[in-house]
Amino acid sequence: MPFKLQSESETALPITCILSDVDGVMTDGKIIYDAAGLETKCFHVRDGLGVKLWMQSGFQFGIITSRQSEIVRRRATELGIQHVSQGQEQKWPEAVGMMAALKCKPENVCYVGDDLPDIPVMQRVGLAVAPADAATDTRRAAQWILRSRGGEGALRELIERLLRSKQRWEEHLCH
Repeated sequence: MPFKLQSESETALPITCILSDVDGVMTDGKIIYDAAGLETKCFHVRDGLGVKLWMQSGFQFGIITSRQSEIVRRRATELGIQHVSQGQEQKWPEAVGMMAALKCKPENVCYVGDDLPDIPVMQRVGLAVAPADAATDTRRAAQWILRSRGGEGALRELIERLLRSKQRWEEHLCH
């Protein structure tokens, strides 16, 4: 049977859950320590609104990150993200557990990652996505490569694209 290329809408339709890395996706990937040794991260406000709109549309969102950071916990709390897993070097086993908790199958998951630890998850889910500035091998593993760089609205771009493909974006526009 010949291979059929899916349209963007066909690819987006089964996606009901986004799992995302943090550093390099939700942030620009820089880790900054101040003089007191406190870590800082910079999040884009449009990514935050995008995550809220995704969840308001009835879809799931979770975070899986290799690093451990109080800042990530705080940002997730601000956005209402309940499924957050930090300090995970092996992301696929954690993704399996999170999918079980969220009651979704791999084919219904979009995973957004920017570097090598993300590839095992990207290879096993319905939609693999990478920011424009992701590592070369990670971009190769992605089905969609975003125009935005990590920390510069990449999640918002993805969520808007998915919701538009599902004919769900317009319900969030102010009329």
